[in-house]
Amino acid sequence: MDINSLIIFLAIGAIAGWLAGNIMKGGGFGLLGNILIGIVGAIVGGSVFNFLGLVAGGLLGSIITATVGAIILLFVISLVKRA
Repeated sequence: MDINSLIIFLAIGAIAGWLAGNIMKGGGFGLLGNILIGIVGAIVGGSVFNFLGLVAGGLLGSIITATVGAIILLFVISLVKRA
């Protein structure tokens, strides 16, 4: 992975984490928190989209996939915190 790919990867993670935090009433988790949530969300979202047979290509598709995964991740975390 070259430096450009790494920067894009981190930027997608930050955007996805920030979007998911705003959608799920979290309001964001700081830069590092957003990146972490976005990266884990991208893994979750990729798995869910793959299971459903959906394909989201390109930069926008990557952001959407990561955001959906991050929303799922934050939802599961909120359920665990309540229990």
